[in-house]
Amino acid sequence: MSSYTPHVIVLIGATASGKTELAIEIAEYFKTHIHNIDSRQIYKSMDIGTAKPSANQQKKIKHFLIDIEEPINPINVKQFQEIAQKSITREIQQNNLPFLVGGSGLYMNSITKGFFVPDIPPQNHLRRQLEKLGEKECWELLKSCDPISAKKINFADQIRTIRALEVFYVTGQPLSSQKVQKPPEWRILELGLNRDDLKERISRRTKNMFLSGIIEETKHLISRYGSDLPILETIGYCEAKNVLNNNLPIEKAIELTTIKTNQFAKRQKTWFRNKNNPIWLNNKNLLKDAIIKIESFLG
Repeated sequence: MSSYTPHVIVLIGATASGKTELAIEIAEYFKTHIHNIDSRQIYKSMDIGTAKPSANQQKKIKHFLIDIEEPINPINVKQFQEIAQKSITREIQQNNLPFLVGGSGLYMNSITKGFFVPDIPPQNHLRRQLEKLGEKECWELLKSCDPISAKKINFADQIRTIRALEVFYVTGQPLSSQKVQKPPEWRILELGLNRDDLKERISRRTKNMFLSGIIEETKHLISRYGSDLPILETIGYCEAKNVLNNNLPIEKAIELTTIKTNQFAKRQKTWFRNKNNPIWLNNKNLLKDAIIKIESFLG
């Protein structure tokens, strides 16, 4: 009986850091495929606002975990974890090298570290009530019912705060008591992309997003799924929707999207520092450095 341990490559980095382009070059070199670990690229018809790999890029390299569901049917972390693990297992069984790429830290770690994720569907009514309370009040609530989670979650991170409260109110148990790690039996090389010019890259990408048609894409999503589609409240789409409703000029929408994206990137970098321990790639020659590190890992 073989005792071979599957090898898995991971590339993480903040939004707009250039993961897609570098990942395609790496995948071409090692003749493998890409598993996209992104919380929004899993949805169909959301291409421009999520910076999804283009049709040409997807022709070059097969991408898994993209366009797997309609935006009207949200997929939670638990569901994504199960879908991704099945897909990665198929790659391993076909003797391919699984290559996971993404900036969604929680989604990535649910797979690579095997977090147990409570299968609690979104409680929309409760979420609206908590959102009205505001981030500070929600965080104080969390401190009283789940102090361990409150220590790990920044009070400004309203999304994670509300999720932890949601789990507590539905199950009666703190989220911190339910997070059990069951890491998969893989050897994992985790590479990190950390750009010095990230703010400039975010600014360029945001402008390009609006020039390339995020407003038209948002209009299409509204016409197909309705203006109350929850994912339209995420970065970029929210601002595009406000342009369509004549609540924002395009210039202001670009400015707000850039600010929000920078704030999001800062949270991502904090997550990767605290929750991951990647080998950071040398920015002077990313591809060469990645190839050297992967070849050394594969032996």
